[in-house]
Amino acid sequence: MTIAQNALDPITVEVVRNKLEGIANEMQQTLLRSSFSPIVKEGLDASASLFTVKGETLAQAIAIPIHLATLIPCIARILKTFPLETMQEGDLYLMNDPYLGGTHLPDIALVQPVFAKGRAVAISATMTHHQDMGGMSPGSIPTNATEIFQEGLRIPPLKYRDRGVVNETLVAMIRQNVRIPDTVMGDLNAQLAACNVGARRMAEIVENFGHDQTQAIFADLLDRSETLTRAALRQMPEGTYRYVDFSDNDGIELDKTIRFEVAVTIKDGTLSCDFTGSSPQVKGPFNCVPSGSLAAACFAVRAITDPQIPTNAGCFRAIELTLPEGSIVNPVEPAPVNSRTATIKRITGCILGALKDVLPERVPADNSGELLALMFGGRYANGRAFVTGELITGGSGAGLASDGVDVIETDVTNCMNLPAEAMEMETPIRVNRLALRPDSGGAGKRRGGLGLIKEYEILEGEVTFTHRGERHFFAPKGANGGEAAACAHSVIHRVSGAQEVIPSKQMTTLGKGDRVVVETAGGGGNGPVTERTRTDILTDIANGKVSPVKAREVYGLTEPV
Repeated sequence: MTIAQNALDPITVEVVRNKLEGIANEMQQTLLRSSFSPIVKEGLDASASLFTVKGETLAQAIAIPIHLATLIPCIARILKTFPLETMQEGDLYLMNDPYLGGTHLPDIALVQPVFAKGRAVAISATMTHHQDMGGMSPGSIPTNATEIFQEGLRIPPLKYRDRGVVNETLVAMIRQNVRIPDTVMGDLNAQLAACNVGARRMAEIVENFGHDQTQAIFADLLDRSETLTRAALRQMPEGTYRYVDFSDNDGIELDKTIRFEVAVTIKDGTLSCDFTGSSPQVKGPFNCVPSGSLAAACFAVRAITDPQIPTNAGCFRAIELTLPEGSIVNPVEPAPVNSRTATIKRITGCILGALKDVLPERVPADNSGELLALMFGGRYANGRAFVTGELITGGSGAGLASDGVDVIETDVTNCMNLPAEAMEMETPIRVNRLALRPDSGGAGKRRGGLGLIKEYEILEGEVTFTHRGERHFFAPKGANGGEAAACAHSVIHRVSGAQEVIPSKQMTTLGKGDRVVVETAGGGGNGPVTERTRTDILTDIANGKVSPVKAREVYGLTEPV
């Protein structure tokens, strides 16, 4: 007997909702604590989520918005390739191909159908950024790739486990194509463990509440979130709002910028984003497949609506996207896409930037808009291979009532800066310096958050180095009269004494004694500079966040400090 949704006990629905969120977060903790690579166990570059049997998001862990939204088209593709009625208990599926629903090759989705009493009731899923997936450079994010075949191992939807039996042929194929197979398989097994946790817990819910009631609750949760999201959007001023921003270059044509243009329309409870006017797809790997554009829009909707609304597929039903084919936001295969994070962040920033003036209390000044990715790969003197990645952040934009936050992940990314000790344990690299970057936050009544300064020194051998930067030429903008933040800047200091300024993206070889110094962008300021209080300025100077020179030149502080 089917239980009508309007007859559901609201207390039971809320209990189940909290259980679902608890399960997703338990999966996330299992994933992080079981992983092998520093980029996951320290950088937290992995995510977990629960779905209905139709592939609709039920609950998400507190993790990475890019992953959580990208899992949606991944699961859709897996369900298309392996229909639900063909799945059996113990089956497990994986994929990473961006042109089949994935995001970029290092991000592998692992998907497990959940069974209770022999019946499929839900889907447990994880996504992890793997430290290496082969390809032309260690870390598999070559900024000079010109087609996806150079970026690493492409995996279409495949069955990883058949009724509990692991596909050893697939395992052998993966191991043979990556530089650090033990680490990759260790992280993949952590994903498996997390999916198992989700499957067990979800089966317990169904056994406790019954199949029909549970499915009715799932449908009710999604419908409620849709209703609340659309109601929140209807409270906003209707209209079409535009924004334009730029990325530095595509890693190949270093003097050619990339344009992002969006028209955001809020009307009748719907958020529509039209990217007509954005650059055509580029030669380098900064193209973004539709799953990434979807992730940006999903985050934007949650950022501007009530945070108390449960995050699930209902929230995302209010989104409409126009992504011109052959453009930077919807490239044609086999365009390279490995560095799409920088693009997704710019897409997100444009959607939110379009709403800065109409929703000033909810949308801050521009965030740093960069997730600086550094990859180091090589061998120790004993021949042991290493590949280690670093994801470095900048400052967040200032709000109407508060300064921006220093050195923090913003918008669609949600990782952590890698501790110096973790880098030094895994590689022959020493971190000589790690500090806040003074004067990098945009000035204003509310100051933007600061970026950071970090210096690396090579201690042994030759190291292949990838620098995937952004905001070296286009500063994060302020809001409501606030000023732009400082641009990013990176330099290689060769042991010979030569200096090489990195033009945002670069791949090179570092030798013993070479040093790399990176400085990330800050966040934009909010409100007129003249309205920042003397107390705030003096506090910034005392804390080393604003120099006395800038205090005089920008804020007009005339007294000695």
